[in-house]
Amino acid sequence: MPLVKNGKIATDIFVRVADDGELPESGNALVSAARFLENPEGLLSRAAKLGVIWPNNRDLDDLVPFLDRLAVVALVFPTFRDGRAYSQARLLRERYGYDGELRATGQVLRDQFLFMLRAGFDALDAKKASDAEAFALTPERYSVFYQPTGDGRLTALHRRMQQRDSESAG
Repeated sequence: MPLVKNGKIATDIFVRVADDGELPESGNALVSAARFLENPEGLLSRAAKLGVIWPNNRDLDDLVPFLDRLAVVALVFPTFRDGRAYSQARLLRERYGYDGELRATGQVLRDQFLFMLRAGFDALDAKKASDAEAFALTPERYSVFYQPTGDGRLTALHRRMQQRDSESAG
């Protein structure tokens, strides 16, 4: 699967490890929520970076105590009609201050790319190379937004206020 991160097609430096699979000795690993919660301290004590694949039907409260030590949180879209991962993304970014990689994985349509960015996702596991290219171009297509969200972009109102302030100062 191609990975798109921060608007560019990137090499995934994380290896997905099955629940019964062996962790790489020195490489970065991406594990399931179930495996992570069995022994979070043991997994986090490894020298390499760790990420967790978090299903959208699982409470974030179980994950929050470990956020500062996780390099990646991959939120799952089991179907394109299920948007609970959007809410999880906003909570992770806005309420819990998670600043690591927030990756979308699962069933995602091109129509959802902009909404994913606005919710705070900065990476996507794309199913096809053409989807990866489309996702990489999404941030360039839109520059003005009206609603504040987890991506940190200025809203149209804030841009107008900045412009007014700079004009009055100059």
